[in-house]
Amino acid sequence: MREISAEQITQVVRRLCIEANCHLPQDMKGRIEACRAQEGWEPAREILDRIVENYRIADGNSRPICQDTGMACVFLKVGQDVHITGDIREAVDEGVRQGYGEGYLRKSVVRDPLDRVNTGDNTPAMLYYELVPGGQLEITVAPKGFGSENMSQIKMLKPSDGLQGVKDFIRRVVEEAGPNPCPPIVVGVGIGGTFDKAAYLAKRALLRPVDRRSDEPFYAKLEDELLDEINTLGVGPQGFGGRTTALAVNIEHCPTHIAGLPVAVNINCHVTRHMTEVL
Repeated sequence: MREISAEQITQVVRRLCIEANCHLPQDMKGRIEACRAQEGWEPAREILDRIVENYRIADGNSRPICQDTGMACVFLKVGQDVHITGDIREAVDEGVRQGYGEGYLRKSVVRDPLDRVNTGDNTPAMLYYELVPGGQLEITVAPKGFGSENMSQIKMLKPSDGLQGVKDFIRRVVEEAGPNPCPPIVVGVGIGGTFDKAAYLAKRALLRPVDRRSDEPFYAKLEDELLDEINTLGVGPQGFGGRTTALAVNIEHCPTHIAGLPVAVNINCHVTRHMTEVL
């Protein structure tokens, strides 16, 4: 049994909160630049140029890529041979508290959705656990801005709606979102499970690199088809038109009930941030 202390977790989360907010993943940079090279609409090309300039400045100066430094979504893959000494929930929140303080990151969390009092330190984190084989702990911090989060939707389709119903719903969510989620966007899709599981799958889909398609040929083809359809909507970068409305469509799925077809769409902006470290 391998021991990992709560203090180790705190230090990793602290560092990842800062790094994820200041450095866009390489797959996102590559995809944005590839879309810039293919974009034929001049206003869209100019917006993509500004996006590239922005993340290069953020990289060079270790400054946040976006003023909305997000709600800290923390994904833990906990090896079943790991014993964590201390309170893991408090360890993660302390890491967020330190990271958002030391990194001068905006504190965007309120203690209650109705009384709207800011917690002052961006805690609590949204914490997701997955138990896996082995003796390691994988920590992923994915700050999630709410301009895009607010454009996300979930729907309990009927099995008779079938594949076309799924495609129509995903496309409609993106079309209704328009320029609000700061496109070009990444579209995370969860299909199956229960109401809450579909939403989790859609959130987790946003962690997959945008240059990697599903391992399953059927879903890889569906991702490509949906991306092509979404990029004909004409929303474009920041809503100025063009062919670059989305950078990727990532789909995750799981078994579901015979009477259901849950579909969740979690939209992320062109600043789809996440950093991972393994202990």
